[in-house]
Amino acid sequence: MSKDEIFEKLKGILVSEFELDEGDVTPDALLGDDLDLDSIDSIDLIVKMKEFMPADKGNVDPSIFKTVKTVQDVVDALVPYMA
Repeated sequence: MSKDEIFEKLKGILVSEFELDEGDVTPDALLGDDLDLDSIDSIDLIVKMKEFMPADKGNVDPSIFKTVKTVQDVVDALVPYMA
């Protein structure tokens, strides 16, 4: 899955599950400051993204999300799990 495809899936989840405005979900949007997501929301987001991950990729290491700040950071962190 390409980065653009991951972004679109992520954006869809943020809009439908977290009730965010589609226009607010941009690659540069800050998870905490712009989208008002906390660490629990980040874990929920990863759980929801798992349905798009190949079964043979295993679980996402939650510790990688301690350093993400933007939506693009999340996309970049998910790339190895979505290939």
